[in-house]
Amino acid sequence: MRFGRKGKLSPRYVGPYEILKHIGNVAYELNLPSELASVHPVFHVSMLKKCIGDPVSILPLEGLGVDENLSYEEVPVEILDRQVKRLRNKEVVSVEVLWRYHLVESATWEVEVDMKSHYPHLFPSTPS
Repeated sequence: MRFGRKGKLSPRYVGPYEILKHIGNVAYELNLPSELASVHPVFHVSMLKKCIGDPVSILPLEGLGVDENLSYEEVPVEILDRQVKRLRNKEVVSVEVLWRYHLVESATWEVEVDMKSHYPHLFPSTPS
Protein backbone atom coordinates (compact mmCIF):
# COMPACT_ATOMS: atom_id res chain seq x y z
CA MET A 1 0.00 0.00 0.00
CA ARG A 2 1.40 3.44 -0.92
CA PHE A 3 2.02 5.61 2.09
CA GLY A 4 3.69 8.78 3.31
CA ARG A 5 4.53 12.20 2.04
CA LYS A 6 4.77 13.28 -1.57
CA GLY A 7 8.01 14.39 -3.12
CA LYS A 8 11.45 13.10 -3.85
CA LEU A 9 11.36 10.51 -1.09
CA SER A 10 8.16 8.89 -2.28
CA PRO A 11 6.60 6.49 -3.07
CA ARG A 12 6.56 4.82 0.30
CA TYR A 13 4.80 1.53 0.97
CA VAL A 14 3.88 -0.18 4.24
CA GLY A 15 2.78 -3.73 4.68
CA PRO A 16 2.35 -6.43 3.54
CA TYR A 17 -1.33 -6.86 4.33
CA GLU A 18 -3.63 -9.76 3.62
CA ILE A 19 -6.14 -9.33 0.79
CA LEU A 20 -9.62 -10.09 2.11
CA LYS A 21 -11.52 -9.86 -1.16
CA HIS A 22 -11.42 -8.64 -4.75
CA ILE A 23 -13.94 -5.83 -5.35
CA GLY A 24 -14.89 -5.16 -8.95
CA ASN A 25 -12.17 -5.15 -11.59
CA VAL A 26 -9.68 -2.76 -10.01
CA ALA A 27 -10.05 -2.74 -6.21
CA TYR A 28 -9.11 -4.90 -3.24
CA GLU A 29 -10.15 -4.91 0.40
CA LEU A 30 -7.19 -5.33 2.76
CA ASN A 31 -6.96 -6.57 6.32
CA LEU A 32 -5.46 -3.44 7.93
CA PRO A 33 -4.09 -3.30 11.50
CA SER A 34 -5.82 -1.28 14.22
CA GLU A 35 -3.25 1.56 13.83
CA LEU A 36 -4.79 2.25 10.42
CA ALA A 37 -8.41 2.06 11.58
CA SER A 38 -9.13 5.55 10.22
CA VAL A 39 -8.14 4.44 6.69
CA HIS A 40 -10.80 2.93 4.43
CA PRO A 41 -9.72 -0.68 3.73
CA VAL A 42 -10.57 -0.71 -0.02
CA PHE A 43 -7.77 0.34 -2.41
CA HIS A 44 -7.43 0.78 -6.16
CA VAL A 45 -4.74 -1.43 -7.70
CA SER A 46 -2.62 1.65 -8.49
CA MET A 47 -2.18 2.19 -4.74
CA LEU A 48 -0.94 -1.37 -4.16
CA LYS A 49 2.39 -3.04 -4.82
CA LYS A 50 2.97 -6.76 -5.06
CA CYS A 51 4.91 -8.07 -2.07
CA ILE A 52 8.05 -9.65 -3.49
CA GLY A 53 9.15 -11.00 -0.12
CA ASP A 54 12.36 -8.97 0.15
CA PRO A 55 12.35 -7.78 3.79
CA VAL A 56 14.44 -4.66 3.08
CA SER A 57 11.78 -3.34 0.69
CA ILE A 58 9.05 -3.48 3.35
CA LEU A 59 8.64 -0.58 5.76
CA PRO A 60 7.49 -1.80 9.19
CA LEU A 61 4.56 0.15 10.64
CA GLU A 62 5.77 -0.47 14.19
CA GLY A 63 8.07 2.28 15.41
CA LEU A 64 7.29 4.47 12.42
CA GLY A 65 5.52 7.16 14.43
CA VAL A 66 2.48 7.61 12.20
CA ASP A 67 0.49 10.68 13.24
CA GLU A 68 -3.23 11.37 12.87
CA ASN A 69 -2.69 12.72 9.33
CA LEU A 70 -1.24 9.30 8.37
CA SER A 71 2.16 10.82 7.69
CA TYR A 72 5.50 10.57 9.43
CA GLU A 73 8.67 12.60 9.72
CA GLU A 74 11.70 11.55 7.72
CA VAL A 75 14.71 11.35 10.03
CA PRO A 76 18.29 11.56 8.76
CA VAL A 77 20.58 8.86 10.14
CA GLU A 78 23.99 9.61 8.74
CA ILE A 79 25.98 11.88 6.44
CA LEU A 80 27.57 9.64 3.81
CA ASP A 81 29.49 12.10 1.65
CA ARG A 82 30.19 15.79 1.08
CA GLN A 83 30.75 17.72 -2.14
CA VAL A 84 31.39 21.32 -3.11
CA LYS A 85 29.86 22.69 -6.30
CA ARG A 86 31.33 25.88 -7.67
CA LEU A 87 28.93 28.27 -9.28
CA ARG A 88 29.96 31.58 -10.85
CA ASN A 89 30.69 33.56 -7.70
CA LYS A 90 30.00 31.15 -4.87
CA GLU A 91 30.36 27.61 -3.65
CA VAL A 92 27.46 25.42 -2.59
CA VAL A 93 28.27 22.60 -0.19
CA SER A 94 26.03 19.53 -0.34
CA VAL A 95 25.93 16.43 1.82
CA GLU A 96 24.64 12.98 0.92
CA VAL A 97 22.10 11.98 3.58
CA LEU A 98 21.01 8.47 4.53
CA TRP A 99 17.41 8.54 5.81
CA ARG A 100 15.88 6.17 8.37
CA TYR A 101 14.12 3.16 6.78
CA HIS A 102 15.80 3.88 3.39
CA LEU A 103 18.49 1.98 1.55
CA VAL A 104 21.90 3.54 0.91
CA GLU A 105 21.05 3.61 -2.79
CA SER A 106 18.21 6.03 -2.09
CA ALA A 107 20.31 8.54 -0.13
CA THR A 108 19.70 12.13 -1.22
CA TRP A 109 21.89 15.19 -1.68
CA GLU A 110 20.88 18.10 0.54
CA VAL A 111 22.32 21.58 1.12
CA GLU A 112 24.75 21.38 4.05
CA VAL A 113 23.67 24.68 5.64
CA ASP A 114 20.04 23.53 5.80
CA MET A 115 20.98 20.15 7.25
CA LYS A 116 23.26 21.76 9.87
CA SER A 117 20.48 24.09 10.99
CA HIS A 118 17.88 21.31 11.31
CA TYR A 119 20.09 18.39 12.37
CA PRO A 120 23.29 19.70 14.05
CA HIS A 121 23.86 16.34 15.79
CA LEU A 122 24.85 14.79 12.44
CA PHE A 123 27.88 17.05 12.13
CA PRO A 124 30.90 16.61 14.39
CA SER A 125 31.84 19.76 16.26
CA THR A 126 34.97 21.39 14.93
CA PRO A 127 37.63 22.35 17.50
CA SER A 128 38.33 26.07 17.90
